[in-house]
Parts: sequence; C-alpha cells; structure tokens
Amino acid sequence: MDINLLYWKNEGKTFLSRLRLWFNILDPSSLLCSDAEIQNAHSLIGSVERMVHDEKAGDAAWILSLSSVHAGTGAILPAVFRPQAFLPISGPLVVASFLPHSGVKPALFWQFLLQSYSAGFNHANRNASSDKGIKTSLKQGLLIVGSVAYATCAGAIPQIVIQRLSMSSPAVQMFFRSVLPIPLSASLAYFNVIIVRSEESENGIQVFDSNGNSVGISQAAGAKAVRETALSRAALLGTTAAVPNLLIFLLQKARFLQRSPLLVAPIRHISTAIVLGLMIPVSFSLYPQLGTIKKEKLEKELETAAVSGELFYHRGL
Repeated sequence: MDINLLYWKNEGKTFLSRLRLWFNILDPSSLLCSDAEIQNAHSLIGSVERMVHDEKAGDAAWILSLSSVHAGTGAILPAVFRPQAFLPISGPLVVASFLPHSGVKPALFWQFLLQSYSAGFNHANRNASSDKGIKTSLKQGLLIVGSVAYATCAGAIPQIVIQRLSMSSPAVQMFFRSVLPIPLSASLAYFNVIIVRSEESENGIQVFDSNGNSVGISQAAGAKAVRETALSRAALLGTTAAVPNLLIFLLQKARFLQRSPLLVAPIRHISTAIVLGLMIPVSFSLYPQLGTIKKEKLEKELETAAVSGELFYHRGL
C-alpha cells in the first residue's frame, strides 16, 4: 500500500477531516513545483519508517505528495489532471457550458471541452490496479471516446431543442435553460465516471487487509469505488448547476435587478464559479480515499482474508 493511502487511512476517517485536508491539497500554487521536488517529497515521507505522519517530513511534503502523486501507483500525475488543477481548468469550461448560447455549435464546442477534460481527469485519477494490457487499454480508449461524443451531444440538448424547434415561450425557455441542465449535468457527470472507469468494475481492483498488505483483486470493491466516485461527481456538477439558477430565480424579484437586468449574467457566472470552487473539496470529501468493503459483500475467495470483517481499497478520485 502506497504511503499516501496510509496517510488517508489515518487522517481521512471523517468527512470534516477529509474536507480540511482537501482544502490544503487543492492549493494551486503547488502546480509550480517541479517533478524532482514532488519525487523528493514523496521519497522523504516514505522513508520515515512508513509512518503516516512524522514531524521530520513536514506538512508541506505531505501535502505536495498527496496532491501530485497517484495514491495507488506512486507515479507523478500529469499537471493538468492533478486535483489542484481541477478548478482552474474546469471552472471556465463549466461556466461556458452553462451559458445561454446563441447557437448549437458553441454549445457543442464547450460541452466537448468539458466532457473531454472530465474524462481525462477521471482516467488519470482512477484505480490503476485493474489495468490488464494493451487490448484492455484499446477497449477502454474506445469507450472513453464514445462517452465523450455521447455526453457532448447530450449536454447540448437544451440548446439544440430551443434552436431547432424555435421555442420562444418564456416558460419553455426557462425550463430548458434553467431546470433541465440540473439533472442533465448530474447525470452526465455520473455517466462519465462510470464509463471511463468501467475497467475497475469489470476486472476488479486491489484490496488490502488492515495491515496494508494486498490480498487479491475484487470486482465488488471496484464497482463500489466507481459508484462512490460517480455519485460524488454528480453531486458536484448537479449542485453547481442548481444553486446559481435558484439564486437568480430568487433575485429576479429584487429591485436592483429589475432596474439593471444586465447584471443577471455576471451574477450567474460568478455564482457558478464560486459554487463550483466550494463544492470541489466537499464532493472530494464525501467518500474516503481509502474505502472499506464489508466481508459479506466480497467474493467468496476473499472472505477469509477479511479477518477484521472488512477489507480496504483505493477509491480513486
């Protein structure tokens, strides 16, 4: 078990402890650190007798390792797919995808960028213990391309319907621009994770005993890890779509907006970015990075290894 997972096992037991950690991990200034600095930090904390926390290592080394090194493989993550890069990159894409576009092409363009980045982030932060060679990678690559294409078209449905059917009714336009994007965004975020990380459900992922020793591969744990991550991502995008629309709905009755209707757009964009920024650490904290699965939910051949009644697995992000 990687040293990062041992840290999560001890320091990420509750939602609030995970939330505190994620607020530190998501500091974008760590993106400026070189690969050599990241490797040194990871080696430093790993050399302290594999302790989960040690003053000699320093909090900065822990945060840098947790934010930049894959907790399952120990490899350095690509800079654009590190957790701290998620908001700076996805923020503009999310705001742009929620815009009331004048045509279908801009809607498809921004949806394509958003879905492509989401797929890349989900794949880079998956549990890689399920990888089984070139044939599986080729199959997964085709699934990722297909999921991005499907989600791009599905995400632009509100704009396509309004544009193609020439709907001018204010009530209908409000439904397609403000109401439908909420469940649609949540569903597509869920779908993206499920498809991109389908290998984990099909092939299984590595599970560990309470001492951190690998005891085998479990499909049940893989399915649970993917489902938890998909639900957390659905909560992230669904809430980001819902709160700004609800805020605008409530503020439309205010006098200052009635006098200055042009303020609606900037308020919507700013509130979307703020909600996304707040929801990222919350959604990342909903489930522990080192998840547990009960003995009765494991495959029969792994039940004997669950001496404590449960086994551990790396959930991914």
